Amino acid sequence: MFSVIFPGQGSQIVGMGRELYDKFDIIKNLFNKADEIINFPISKLILEGPKEELDLTANTQPAIFLISYSIFHLAKKEFKLDLNKAKYFAGHSLGEYSALSCAGYLDFSDTLKILKVRGDAMQNSVPKGQGGMVAALGSTVDEIERILMKNKEYFKAEIANDNSEGQIVLSGKIEDLEKLIQILKDNSIKNIKLPVSAPFHCELMNNATKIMKEELNKLNFKNGQNKLISNVTANEIEDPDELKNLLIKQIENRVRWRESVINMIQNGVDHFIEIGPGKVLSGLVKRINRNVKIDTINSQSDIEGLKV
Repeated sequence: MFSVIFPGQGSQIVGMGRELYDKFDIIKNLFNKADEIINFPISKLILEGPKEELDLTANTQPAIFLISYSIFHLAKKEFKLDLNKAKYFAGHSLGEYSALSCAGYLDFSDTLKILKVRGDAMQNSVPKGQGGMVAALGSTVDEIERILMKNKEYFKAEIANDNSEGQIVLSGKIEDLEKLIQILKDNSIKNIKLPVSAPFHCELMNNATKIMKEELNKLNFKNGQNKLISNVTANEIEDPDELKNLLIKQIENRVRWRESVINMIQNGVDHFIEIGPGKVLSGLVKRINRNVKIDTINSQSDIEGLKV
């Protein structure tokens, strides 16, 4: 039994999808359509850069979705792989939008447009340089939560991503994160400042939540083909109204990726197929459970070698 999973921000590289774009008209057509839909040359940015522009949140989000969606539909239509046999679809943060679109809850055009809005809103929710993110390595969620609770009068930070065993990402204001880093060092916990321009998945994203609530409520969500696993709850959902509400909450809530993977495995999934740029989620799944099968799909040979 397999699940299809879709990566989030941080997986992007200039030139992603180039091999498939050059070989398959279905990819070219989707890229050209995306340029028209968001009235921006996102395809040129993906294929040629510059990296600094591709890495802007407002561009990264629709770009990664476009790659994931394109590969998914190439595998289905050109290679006749029935990926909708999957027990679950899931994605990490913006990858959740790739999941819901590929599962049929939201069409291609609306997904692109809402991700452009989401990227802009998240980028601009906090003035540049005032917020950031830090990865704590080799610790547990329980230990990090104890540290946050013990020091809540000293600084405020929130768990943004519970990614895997030993990889927890926190968000907050820069001055608070500096205090957090010192506390982590005092507790012999390795940490890395992440190269992001905003503190995602915490209450500092409140302005983005307001914008996304208004925009998501304008969209027509349909009944999809597959059950989704929500970032917010780590549990399955298939009701379009519930999905919409959870996508609104997702902006400020932690991404429960570790719990999501564990829940999928406990419900019979023993094979994960990551569709999109990079191999970030494949690495996280492997850290969570070394016994499951993992395929990463972002080239023609990957698609040809896939058995479902």
